[in-house]
Amino acid sequence: MEFLREYWPVLLLALAVLAILAFILLRPRQRVQLTDNTPVRPHMAYTRPVEGTGIAGEAAAAVSDVAAEVIGAPVHRVLEGEELRDDLCKLKGVGPKFAETLRALGFSSFEQIARLTPTEVERIDPQLGPFRGRLLRDRIIEQADYLARNDIDGFEERFGKL
Repeated sequence: MEFLREYWPVLLLALAVLAILAFILLRPRQRVQLTDNTPVRPHMAYTRPVEGTGIAGEAAAAVSDVAAEVIGAPVHRVLEGEELRDDLCKLKGVGPKFAETLRALGFSSFEQIARLTPTEVERIDPQLGPFRGRLLRDRIIEQADYLARNDIDGFEERFGKL
């Protein structure tokens, strides 16, 4: 008992330090998992690296071209002088007339539509005429993102069968 009377402040301090350490080491941690439902923000947007920049890039591009011909894999979706034209009517809410309107504005691939920023959408929207507001309302940019990545399963899970 005499020990407790003499050292009670030290024991109390040791208990407080022990409680603080236990809290720091044993507290639950927050875990963040990104899913397909997570909205894509500008800093998260996918950017395709420019092919063939520098000597190493040129060599890598040449090797991939030769290797692709040997194994029969499509490396380039577009070669010089060709224009990439996706079937924009695959997007839910885009019919032949809306697709023609988008092509008239210079959009011919899913990738071009998927890369639209909110500022560009605001600039383009008045030019769509009777289709004004459809890019956001029908989630066409999100659909185009799935199709640009060739994620058919993800597209069908979110928007229905193609």
